[in-house]
Amino acid sequence: MSTQSQEFKSLGLKVAVALAIVVLLAVPFITDIVGGNSALSLITRILIYSIAAASLNFVLGYGGMISLGHAAFFGIGGYVVGLLFVHYTDETPLMGVIPGTNQLLITIPAAIAVSGLLALIIGALSLRTGGVQFIMITLAFAQMIFFFFVSLKAYGGEDGIIVRRTNEFLGLNMRDRLTLYYVILGFWAVFMLALWRLIRSSFGTVLRGMKQNERRMAALGFAPYRYKLYAFVLSGMGCGLAGALMANFLRFASPDMLHWTKSAALMTMVILGGVGSFFGPLLGTAAYLVLETELAALTEYWQFWLGLILMAVVLGTRGGLNALIARGVALIFRGRA
Repeated sequence: MSTQSQEFKSLGLKVAVALAIVVLLAVPFITDIVGGNSALSLITRILIYSIAAASLNFVLGYGGMISLGHAAFFGIGGYVVGLLFVHYTDETPLMGVIPGTNQLLITIPAAIAVSGLLALIIGALSLRTGGVQFIMITLAFAQMIFFFFVSLKAYGGEDGIIVRRTNEFLGLNMRDRLTLYYVILGFWAVFMLALWRLIRSSFGTVLRGMKQNERRMAALGFAPYRYKLYAFVLSGMGCGLAGALMANFLRFASPDMLHWTKSAALMTMVILGGVGSFFGPLLGTAAYLVLETELAALTEYWQFWLGLILMAVVLGTRGGLNALIARGVALIFRGRA
């Protein structure tokens, strides 16, 4: 790649990031004009699901691990928030020592830790296989956890857990949708920055190398199993964060968050946006949720039309929406050059 092309690519990335920041900060004011609370809720859901999709993309796009079980980590994150609310409040502190377990700064780390521990257990067993076997084992684990929570009648069973109030955070009014949006946007920004640094680190480089040629990386002295397990755990922790934020946003956690269809939806978001691209999950999530909302309002067979659109994007763009946009930007800058 020439120096001029690299400069154009770097400039385009900076412009895209700056534009995204401005748009996300201005979303509440834009939605007041075009759609009110429903539009703001849609954007908030896009931010939350894009965290989960980006976490899946970390192991799928950069590590080559096709997992159909990431809904387990997403759902566990939501259930941690729900269970802490049910059992431990300001009046009944955790273990009689830690007060205020309705605080976001307690429930979020707890959800991340539990999801990471679950990912460690599932990954340690699943990564001993590969290919189709790995896909089916992650799917089997997720479904086992799904049916386990369905059977817990004490916590609502199929109906799930209602979280009567959003977790508190630094004294802010978390009942206000605008405040909640900016809090979720802050968590999203911190997550994306951490993911960016992780991908560009030596760990991310090794992970990408293992996707290309695992045997060669092993010959160089890197342990594929250990690196993949670390990546799988980090990915599960990201999904746990997304699940905890979703439980706070909806004030509800249910087994639907754990079902394999949720894993399939996350994978669809990644493929639609562009596998192995940093901004692909965000673009794919936005496209998926907007299409779901609009098509569901038009017909009850919205999944059929969504499938056709997905096929057109995958076959026609060769890299998802991210590749399509990148080619468009490259043509614009090439024309100006």
